[in-house]
Amino acid sequence: MPQENILVIKLGALGDFIYAIGPMQAIKRHHKTASITLLTRSSFAELGNATKLFNNILIDPEPKFWQLKGLYEFGSKINSLQFNRIYDLQTSDRTGFYYKLFSLFRKPEWSGIVPGCSHYHHYERPTLKHTQDRHREQLAIAGIKDVGNPDLSFMTGETDLFGLPLNFALIVPGSSPKMKVKRWSSENFAYIASALISNKITPVLIGGQDDLDIINAIQERCPQTINLIGKTTIFQISSLARKAKVCIGNDTGPMHLIALSGCPTIALFGLGSFPDKASPRGERIKVLANEKLLELTVSEVEKAMTNLLKAD
Repeated sequence: MPQENILVIKLGALGDFIYAIGPMQAIKRHHKTASITLLTRSSFAELGNATKLFNNILIDPEPKFWQLKGLYEFGSKINSLQFNRIYDLQTSDRTGFYYKLFSLFRKPEWSGIVPGCSHYHHYERPTLKHTQDRHREQLAIAGIKDVGNPDLSFMTGETDLFGLPLNFALIVPGSSPKMKVKRWSSENFAYIASALISNKITPVLIGGQDDLDIINAIQERCPQTINLIGKTTIFQISSLARKAKVCIGNDTGPMHLIALSGCPTIALFGLGSFPDKASPRGERIKVLANEKLLELTVSEVEKAMTNLLKAD
């Protein structure tokens, strides 16, 4: 019998990709002897390789819908690889279009939300169904029943070079630059940082260059914080999460990574976020939601932080 040839599609973003690792691991367990390829964006190729789940990584060329030559070449390439089944874990308009594009050449089995596909998962869009529940329903239709939480133990990075104290907390105050509405205020984060210092826990600020403004504002009010902006890989963040006493963060990729790595986490959700759909879950995770995030009080966050620290 010829070897099964499987394609998994997951394009991003970071938090969504991290949540999809659990389903990817389930697909690997189900198709034990298959050759499995990941189609993703270049920014997630390293992470895809690190999972050790895939025989090959393909980078999505993201052809524009009007670029007929590029579309034909992409469809022809996928056809040449002769996939038996495709798991669409992105379920976006783009990947729905890919179903139609690939079907022009040949029609492999397809797990996704496109009407007419072999393993069709129906839900109303947009949906507030949690990402993990949605993935489990989708894969159950394709015969995969055991879909656990993402096992991120493979995500390790050197952290001793940062010289952090034994007792530290992670603060993730940033967000996508296009979604600053997801940010709690720098004044509030600075207050929480000071509260941590009072508990002999050093606040460590995590973020990218897009978060420079809010991280600088926090440090102006609380200079005892340690600033690791732009200094950490996602693998180092996961390792830091396993050592941290607690994390407080907005609805942004690194916060989801930290929570899923096992760190006690307080996740702050407001307008523009959908906790029912994407909040991290777990006994040591507290989700605090307010439609107007700036009206979420420091006392609510401090109380949740105190409770998590007591339970640790």
